[in-house]
Amino acid sequence: MSDPVDVSTELDEGQAPGLVGLINGYQREAENGRLVHEERWLKAYKNFRGVYDSSTQYTDTEKSKVFIKITKTKVLAAYGQIVDILFANKKFPLTVESTPVPEGIAEFAHLKTPIDEMKSPYGFEGDGREMPPGATQATEPDYLGGLKEKYEGAPIAQGPALMGEPQISPAQEAAMRMEKVIHDQLTESNAVTTLRNSIFESVLLGTGIVKGPFTHTKTVHKWQKDDNGERVYSPYYRDVPRIESVSCWDLYPDPIATNIHDADYVIQRHRMNREQLRGLMDMPMFDPDAIRTVLTGGGNYVDKYFESLIRDDEYLSRAANERYEVLEYWGAVDVSFLQQIGKDVGDVDPLGKVQINAWICGNQVLRAVINPFTPHRIPYQVFPYEISPYQVWGIGVPENMEDAQMLMNGHVRMAIDNLTLAGNLVFDIDETSLVPGQNYDIFPGKIFRRQSGVTGTAVNGIKFPNTAGENIQMYDKARQLADEETGIPSIMHGQTGVSGTGRTAAGLSMLLGSAGLSIKTVIKNMDDHLLKPLGEALFQWNMQFNDEQPDIVGDLEIKPKGVSSVMQKEVRSQRLTMLLQTVVNPMLAPFIKIPNLIKELAISQDIDPDSLVNDINQAQIYAEMLKGMQNAQQPTEQQQQSGGAEAALPGSEQPAGMAGPTEAPSGAQPSDLTGAGNGTIGTGAVPTAGESQFAGNAPQLEE
Repeated sequence: MSDPVDVSTELDEGQAPGLVGLINGYQREAENGRLVHEERWLKAYKNFRGVYDSSTQYTDTEKSKVFIKITKTKVLAAYGQIVDILFANKKFPLTVESTPVPEGIAEFAHLKTPIDEMKSPYGFEGDGREMPPGATQATEPDYLGGLKEKYEGAPIAQGPALMGEPQISPAQEAAMRMEKVIHDQLTESNAVTTLRNSIFESVLLGTGIVKGPFTHTKTVHKWQKDDNGERVYSPYYRDVPRIESVSCWDLYPDPIATNIHDADYVIQRHRMNREQLRGLMDMPMFDPDAIRTVLTGGGNYVDKYFESLIRDDEYLSRAANERYEVLEYWGAVDVSFLQQIGKDVGDVDPLGKVQINAWICGNQVLRAVINPFTPHRIPYQVFPYEISPYQVWGIGVPENMEDAQMLMNGHVRMAIDNLTLAGNLVFDIDETSLVPGQNYDIFPGKIFRRQSGVTGTAVNGIKFPNTAGENIQMYDKARQLADEETGIPSIMHGQTGVSGTGRTAAGLSMLLGSAGLSIKTVIKNMDDHLLKPLGEALFQWNMQFNDEQPDIVGDLEIKPKGVSSVMQKEVRSQRLTMLLQTVVNPMLAPFIKIPNLIKELAISQDIDPDSLVNDINQAQIYAEMLKGMQNAQQPTEQQQQSGGAEAALPGSEQPAGMAGPTEAPSGAQPSDLTGAGNGTIGTGAVPTAGESQFAGNAPQLEE
């Protein structure tokens, strides 16, 4: 594995602040560009938690402060459905396939068939494929033709024969091995849990972020016996790729970029304690002296305005002096800047840029290296729940239903306040009828003193009208509006009493189908912006750093499988079953990838295809086994048939209790000696007793 080029060792005390100042300047620029999005995230988070924003104004008459957490219900429903779609089969939704014409691998040769024997394998005169001197028909022909020079030294794959047995090309074998390696690496790095965290934040805030893969030295625990037969702990270390989830609150991309791949830089903000910062000394390419300088100076972490709100930590500000703010920079710097600090960048345009990775804390450069990835890339996958044009950040469920949530809260508060008034009396008091100076508070057993000689009612109780029903109706309308705005019907998260279209089976199916279309768009975004870039990054990592498995090298293509699982399982399974029945036709079967069809059918029924479906080689083995079983079964059936015929002959013995038939079979004609029922042998009526043809007559003695 190639190591990144260290730059930090070439930075002296006077030069380091230049890089620090550059990164801090980018940090301030990204913070200012992200402010409007932070306000959106705070509103979304508060609606999810059921907390009113400081901008919410109450009238003096409002008493209720209740918050209806429909936003939380919608977020959890969308998150659960996405996770169920992506990971229901207990397999990462990512496959690796060979390209149609893999570079470096010739797939133009095929097995010889009877069709090839009918014609000259060397073509016709003048095409450059004439039979060379001394060659015979048995000489192996040159199937590569003019491509021979291009594929000189490359392994020649024997692809599918025209009429022969199927073969697997080297590119396909490399794809299968690469897919297994990537799936093992994802499982080893606990990728499913990582992706679940990022997916939840994408639903909540509109954007999810996954970092990696980057090289991680893993300790493999191993026990073995020594020469004395005693068990000894002998761990070893190996480099593996690892991914991690990054919160939107900690990432500061280039504010001008519309997607992460167009960003000039990305900065990740780390909040570290002393032990975490000290642990960086053991990481490759970190400067221990710079880290010790930072530790000596004490914590420098400054609390952001949003952190106390999202963490609910009242002691956060007090504990800030015990934390350190570390900025991780991925992006381009001017070539001239690296030349000024003494870094040799080779034959590069002085006006160009070079990709680097730098870590800073305070005014110290903890790490500065040339971007170790080939080709250079920023190791972050930023995927939106719903794409927001012209910006990196997406739109989540809470933002889509923000107005509906506000309406639901307002009408429920009004209904509660109205019910509070309607459940009590409003009093009208005539002060001129009462003795002055009395307390007008109403409570059980209250006594009012009236002035003498005054007639009429001094205290009147008035019933306040109940208008809660109208407010509840508006609440229901707002809830339906939330269903439409989010594309998540209430029936999906257990809401009963669905009215309108959802009261019928057809209407309910239509609602679920519409919800499936909405989720399909979300899954497509994850396919394009998460699964495919992550798979390609893992592929590039293995191509660059995985020296332990050279047989995975090839011209391969990463294909995400998230969208393929969105279709309704029942409908998809039915369609696949119908297609499988269609391709039974031997004329259509050669044009269909039967193994892939069977795998897709298993997936549609929530069955792991790898545990049931054989590959081509295994299928051939099982086919031969079944053929042998059939050949062994055929003689047994023939013997049974012949034995039954012998038992039916006259004079044959039958076991006790197995008497022959006493009646003719249904539909059989009396003149049909075969019992087939068509009466094609013999004519006339059945002989009766006394007639010469009747076999049961008593023997007649000759006179």
